[in-house]
Amino acid sequence: MPLFRVRSTAHPLALATALALALAGCSSSDGQTGADRPEPAIGDVPALLDSTSIRFPLDAYLPSGEQRKALGEAQDVLIDQCMKRYGYRFPLRSNHLGGGDNARKYGVSSIATATRYGYDNPEVAALPPRPPEKAMGPNEKLVLNGEEQVDPSVPVPMSQEEAEDSDQGVITVAGKKVPAGGCIREGFLKLYAPTRDSVDIMVPQNFGFDAYGRSREDSRVRKAIEAWSACMAEGGYRTEDPVSPQNDLGFGDTTLNSPKAVTAAKQDVTCKERTNLVGIWSTVEIAYQERLIEQNAETLAAVKEQLEARLRLAAELTS
Repeated sequence: MPLFRVRSTAHPLALATALALALAGCSSSDGQTGADRPEPAIGDVPALLDSTSIRFPLDAYLPSGEQRKALGEAQDVLIDQCMKRYGYRFPLRSNHLGGGDNARKYGVSSIATATRYGYDNPEVAALPPRPPEKAMGPNEKLVLNGEEQVDPSVPVPMSQEEAEDSDQGVITVAGKKVPAGGCIREGFLKLYAPTRDSVDIMVPQNFGFDAYGRSREDSRVRKAIEAWSACMAEGGYRTEDPVSPQNDLGFGDTTLNSPKAVTAAKQDVTCKERTNLVGIWSTVEIAYQERLIEQNAETLAAVKEQLEARLRLAAELTS
């Protein structure tokens, strides 16, 4: 499979998931597309409820929650280093969202979390508010973000190595050249795409999206979701979405942890336990991930090597 690239201009969490469609059409080594291949065998299915402790094969190629926080802080340092060249500073933030890894992968699946938070995300709820952004002058904005309107037909460097070898997309502020996409993009490229052979960071994540999408359409998972939905209906809750049922149930941002939301979330977890939805779904998804890893071993070996190098750089920048 070729290495796909997407244009990355900011924090990786803000990237588009354009690879999902591309990966969905990839052919396996036997010439069959994913849609044509039979459902993978899964063997015995364990009884599982809280998905927090589940580890998936593709986790080995992705940063953990704590590592994501460290990478976010390292990117801030790189942006600040860039801004200093022009007489400005970038605030180093301490409230990067790390993520509880697989804690919410199949929706709320912990009775303790449901009882305390309902459908609210405890990690987001615990974050301190971000300080208001300071006002910036036009030159400072250009240095940080680059040009506001970029001609999509004009190529921009896809790695820091390319950026240093060309003037593509470069603008000038007060007589000084500013990199394409400003310091935000430079910080991103230095951390996530330092060389031309850097594998796009979205590749392993999109393999995960692909496996997740296929698992959700798998007959065994569909049957489990139907059973979960029927269980929810017994409690008066009409929804077919075990991941985000709060949308169907009418809970918005201000009511996710209301008493009614807590009651619904507890019913949700009870139904997941009764139907073993998490055990079935995770087992099926693991099988799809293992298939993708086997098909893309060379690409993922490079992904792991580059992730380790990235984490070493982050440690140096934030020490």
